[in-house]
Amino acid sequence: MQVSRAVCGVYEIHPERVERARAALPGEAVLQEASLLLKALADPTRMRLLLALRAAGELCVCDLALLVGVSVSAVSHQLRLLRQARLVAFRREGKQVYYRLADAHVAQLLEGALEHAEEKKT
Repeated sequence: MQVSRAVCGVYEIHPERVERARAALPGEAVLQEASLLLKALADPTRMRLLLALRAAGELCVCDLALLVGVSVSAVSHQLRLLRQARLVAFRREGKQVYYRLADAHVAQLLEGALEHAEEKKT
């Protein structure tokens, strides 16, 4: 089976396009932060946690562990990573901690990822 490769047939630079693309690139700090965010999303367990929070609004660690079928300890570890990426927020109620999506942007990211994954390949 032959794999097609997209390569330039002619070496030609398009300065206007290159400059427009360069001007549109965010700063290094923003690129690093966005990369960390996408890395945090790149795990099926973390995606399940986020999708469960999107559906329920707010859940405790025990609820999340039951939903995704892993230990409370494993869920806590994953939630720590999601907090560091600013994808989830939490609140305390006595000894209980409840998690929710950090903001509407997270829900939009999840929606976009699911839409893209469900598209038919052409």
